[in-house]
Amino acid sequence: MSVTVTETRIDGTPHLEAFLVHPERPLTHAPALLLCHGFPSKQRPGVPSRSYEQFAERVAEEQGWVVLAVSLRGCGQSEGQFSLAGWLDDVARSVRRLRDEGSQRIWLVGSTTGGSLAIMAAAQDPQIRGVAAMAPRADFDDWAAHPRRFLQHCRDVGVIDDDDYPDSMNRWSDELRQHRAIDSMKAMGERPLLILHGTNDRQVPSDDARQLADLHPSPELRLVNGADHRIRHDPRALAVLLGWLERQAGERLD
Repeated sequence: MSVTVTETRIDGTPHLEAFLVHPERPLTHAPALLLCHGFPSKQRPGVPSRSYEQFAERVAEEQGWVVLAVSLRGCGQSEGQFSLAGWLDDVARSVRRLRDEGSQRIWLVGSTTGGSLAIMAAAQDPQIRGVAAMAPRADFDDWAAHPRRFLQHCRDVGVIDDDDYPDSMNRWSDELRQHRAIDSMKAMGERPLLILHGTNDRQVPSDDARQLADLHPSPELRLVNGADHRIRHDPRALAVLLGWLERQAGERLD
């Protein structure tokens, strides 16, 4: 099956850079996937959405998904400054874009911070069909505990480039305490949840994955032996994710 990759953007404030992959199938009949990237680092510069391009094309070509990958505000060529509430709003806007394109069945896949965002976004939107989260954080309490240090880190990696931002340090840092994936699990209900986490993840302990899974009635928790924080690049994790997506795409149409 051939696919079409289209450069696009999510309109609104701020404008977001994205790309959309269409398979050769009527859009209304294809399952749709939103890819949510993690927090950038100095070691991984570039356009976050584009780091998912090969994966997006594979899912579209082999399984017939429509895939949207977005660079959240402050990342790549997307406008704006990072805030956790802002990133959560960006995910919701991206879901609306898929619906505007005609997609009726939408799943979320997120890596690291993006995995946490995917869980929180699904909790706010009961029409999301399911979530796959790779190395998600249960919360952002460690960032919130040292907000000025974290703010400097945001400047260092480029997700904040306005010296006058934020207007209120208290409001900006409060968002790190108020938005927590672990607090969103109840609202996920029984919708499908896959959590992939590496046993050698030194940035987010695998206990976070266990805590999240414990709050879901029927989670699929896969701890990948020896994998580190960049678990989405591990071929074992990728195989599990692709198998999970294949099962999701075969669900009964409403």
